[in-house]
Amino acid sequence: MYQFLQNYTSQILKYQAAYISLLKNIGSGLDFSVGTTPYEVVLTKNKMTLRYYKPEKAKYKTPIVMIYALVNRPYMLDLQPDRSIIRHLKESGFEIYLIDWGYPSTLDRYITLDDYICDYIDGVIDFVKERTGRDKVSIVSICQGGTFSVIYTSLFQEKVKNLVTMVAPIDFDTRDGLLHIWAKALLPERMVEVFGNIPGEFMNIGFLLLNPIRLMYDKYINLFDIADEPNLLSNFIRMEKWIFDSPDQVATTWCRFIKEFYLNNGLVKGEIEIQGRKVNLKNIKVPVLNIYAEKDHLVPPASSKPLCDLISSKDKETFSLPTGHIGLFVSSKSKDVLYPHLEKWLAFRD
Repeated sequence: MYQFLQNYTSQILKYQAAYISLLKNIGSGLDFSVGTTPYEVVLTKNKMTLRYYKPEKAKYKTPIVMIYALVNRPYMLDLQPDRSIIRHLKESGFEIYLIDWGYPSTLDRYITLDDYICDYIDGVIDFVKERTGRDKVSIVSICQGGTFSVIYTSLFQEKVKNLVTMVAPIDFDTRDGLLHIWAKALLPERMVEVFGNIPGEFMNIGFLLLNPIRLMYDKYINLFDIADEPNLLSNFIRMEKWIFDSPDQVATTWCRFIKEFYLNNGLVKGEIEIQGRKVNLKNIKVPVLNIYAEKDHLVPPASSKPLCDLISSKDKETFSLPTGHIGLFVSSKSKDVLYPHLEKWLAFRD
């Protein structure tokens, strides 16, 4: 009993000291700013803005348009200065344009998937083409933004020089991830009837429940282990800021996305229709780099990997890293392996 009490007291004192260090470091002016790579806003449409990242010295002629998901915020691509895909590509000499979807309001609940593809994305790409004087752009797309980009490329291939998809859900007929299993039990029409736009907080709860022990308990216990590490603590706060910075989801688009993609797997079946045109993945013939994360619990490999088997491109590559959905962008493996690979792939096809 004495030994037990001694160990117990020791643990209490340890966590007490860590807690004091934690408060001290957080109150000492830690820098946990995000999205610090300089940019200018060159286009605004409703809630959407287009950011332009100008390289110190432009080395490549084909501009990059980066398309993020509607869920969460795109500064994941520029979360911290030393692990930023945007900063890496910018410093390598690429001109980068990033779509920031902003925060939809109740006024936006009737924006459709057709609007996102044919109005917003196509409008951005036409703007970039005119601004740069180039006939085509390279698209680098992430998660749901990858799904949108695949649809866009199928319909407007003449405007796309290269297509990169990263952790993009393509084949929704899988039970490898809880998200895909749970989605099949949703009643999307009833949900938008009740909510209108789907609240970002509701989406966050669902994401946290995919792995509750790790995401709601372990990481906060482990926080005490880095209480005396200001750099690690700053990165932890940056990640927490991103995780809980969740825009509401536009009711009309969200409802259709759940019904036609998650419930019916319409993209793979060739049943998605945009402004009266069928989306046929076999139409895609441009060079494609499809990147997935081997430990992804949000978009499992079974959902991302099939893309290259569904398109007609002769120049296509599937690339993976042994990391998770978020780790693909900010892990040390990504910085050392993925960033250079993406740079070389785009440079070779410039």
